[in-house]
Amino acid sequence: MRRTNFKGVIIFLGLTVCYVLGEADLGLDTTKPKILDGKNVPNNPTRHAVKSIQSEDGDIIDCIDIYKQPSLDHPSLKNHIIQKSGSCPKGTIPVVRRRTHNDDELLSNSRKKSPLTVHQRNHSKAILLTEGYNYAGVKADIKVWNPHVESDDEYSTSRISLRSGPWYDFESVEAGWAVNPGVYGDRQTRLFIYWTVDASKKTGCFDLTCPGFVQTSHEIALGAAIYPISVFRGLPYQITLFIFKDPNTNNLWVQYGERTNIGYWPPKLFKTLTYGAECAEWGGDVYSSKLEQVPHTETQMGNGNFPDYIDGNSGYMKRMRILDISLNLKFPEWVGTYADEYWCYQSQYVSDYVVDPEFYFGGPGRNDLCP
Repeated sequence: MRRTNFKGVIIFLGLTVCYVLGEADLGLDTTKPKILDGKNVPNNPTRHAVKSIQSEDGDIIDCIDIYKQPSLDHPSLKNHIIQKSGSCPKGTIPVVRRRTHNDDELLSNSRKKSPLTVHQRNHSKAILLTEGYNYAGVKADIKVWNPHVESDDEYSTSRISLRSGPWYDFESVEAGWAVNPGVYGDRQTRLFIYWTVDASKKTGCFDLTCPGFVQTSHEIALGAAIYPISVFRGLPYQITLFIFKDPNTNNLWVQYGERTNIGYWPPKLFKTLTYGAECAEWGGDVYSSKLEQVPHTETQMGNGNFPDYIDGNSGYMKRMRILDISLNLKFPEWVGTYADEYWCYQSQYVSDYVVDPEFYFGGPGRNDLCP
């Protein structure tokens, strides 16, 4: 096997990332990676891969030219000039190759995200939300779990979100972690982003699976497996995510871990979010065709437990913030909780006896009260 100048992998706030330095390639763990020639990998979805690496957990990471990433195929982004601070070694970004075998199936699965579709029953959310002002950003520390997902066409997420528009035709952007076998081909907990401009009827997708989001970071791979994962009575692991609007360009950025800007959604993608969001959300979302019916899905939210603010043995969000239109990062003046299916997935806001308000959420799905 040909050797490379591989600099290694960093466990960064619980997310495995790696650097492309000089002759370096991308991997997802500290074991010696298997180097592949990206041009000879069957069904390679990233045509412009400079090199590819297969990690021990089965992921293949393609290193592609930053100006040949899928997002720039969007008609609105023709001749787009990438906003970026610093430089990306050899002008590349990391892209996790999906484990689904069919590109059409991947694109279809990546769009199953409308919180309120025509039937309004594909999603079950347990969230904390604020509205009534103009929001330029949303931020939180999100505890990382690996919930059970019953079927391959279902998923569970914990995420932050900005949203504008009516329920039947809203625009939104999201960032968080997901267990989504339909998109990623396995049941690992993975970093994700999502966007739509029409309630997911025709636009929007996860990560870089369709044109739109422009990645600039060479450190973070969207769709990468997150490790380690929280376990009960073990160390709690969390990720910090921040979606915010650049006041100079109106780009909507996603920041990871207080310091790393992953990339952005250009303002040309949106009509209303460009000028600020009407609502900010924190919490969990389960997608399934078996909601509000018997038998209910057993797909879990959080870690499958109802909110547990005493031991923290459930999904939670801490250090929740909004960025107001004056660019003040603060806790919102008003918040409210909401749950689509209270006996299946619940939400609990805690503000007494804590320095900073906290939000707990989750549930098992099917149980004695949610048959």
